[in-house]
Amino acid sequence: MIRLKLLVVLLVCVLLSLFFGCEDKVKPSVLTDISGEELPQQESWNSTITVVDSGRVKAIIQAGYLRYFEETSQTELNGGVLVRFYGFTGKQTSYLISEEAVIDENTNDMEARGNVLVVSSDSSRLRTERLFWDNKRQLIYTPNFVTITTSKERLQGHGFEADQSLRYYKIFRVTGQATMK
Repeated sequence: MIRLKLLVVLLVCVLLSLFFGCEDKVKPSVLTDISGEELPQQESWNSTITVVDSGRVKAIIQAGYLRYFEETSQTELNGGVLVRFYGFTGKQTSYLISEEAVIDENTNDMEARGNVLVVSSDSSRLRTERLFWDNKRQLIYTPNFVTITTSKERLQGHGFEADQSLRYYKIFRVTGQATMK
C-alpha cells in the first residue's frame, strides 16, 4: 500500500514536471538580413577627435555620435557636428557646424551635410546644405547652393570653394547681390 502511494506520488510528480517543465523556450531572434560589413567596428557617444599634422593641431571635431567602418575606412558622425579649424600659428581660423558628416580615414577628406554653417574668425558666414573638405588641397567646396555673408557683401550662388578661413573664396553661378564700398 505504501509502495502504491509512493508510486502514485512519483508518477504525479513526473507528470507535473513534464507538464510545467516542457514549455517552449523563446529563442532570441537573429537578424539574418544584415551582414557584418554593415555594422560598425567602433562606436562612440559625445566624442572629440583631434586632428594633428607634424605636431600641430589642424582641427578638433566634436560629435554626438560616431561610428567607424573598417571595410570602407569611413567615420560617420551625427547627432550634431562641430569642427574647429586651426591655422599654421595654432590660432582658430574658423568653425563648422552641421547635422552630420563623413570622414574618409585614408585621405582625411570630409563631407558635412544638413544645415551647414561655417563662420570665420572675421565673422564671415557661409551657409549651405552640403560642404566638402579637401585635405590635400586644404580647401572647402560644394557644388550646391550657398549664401556667404561678409562685412562687405552678401552673395548667393551654386558652387563654391574657399580656404578654411573663408578669406579667399570663389562662387560659381552667382545669383545674389553684392555691395561694393
